[in-house]
Amino acid sequence: MPSFPGGDGALYAFLAQNIQYPEIAKRAGVEGQVIVMFTVSKTGQIASPRVVRGIGGGCDEEALRVVMMMSRWNPGKQNGQPVNVQVTVPIRFQLQ
Repeated sequence: MPSFPGGDGALYAFLAQNIQYPEIAKRAGVEGQVIVMFTVSKTGQIASPRVVRGIGGGCDEEALRVVMMMSRWNPGKQNGQPVNVQVTVPIRFQLQ
């Protein structure tokens, strides 16, 4: 399986640092989890991100924006060769 540089802890720290809660979602009290699926290519690039479960209020678009900001991942390997792998990442939106 592919991995984010630094592991899952680094991935969730990156998401927490870069997510900007949409103003519309704040006013409407929208909270929940956006599920984003994308492909990590043989070179570690993020490709074809899409929301597979959204919550609206601009959160879906914000989740996609932040996913596209991610640096290269360590690609997945099969039999020692890099391969394209689909990854699903949950992104939580929670009002403080």
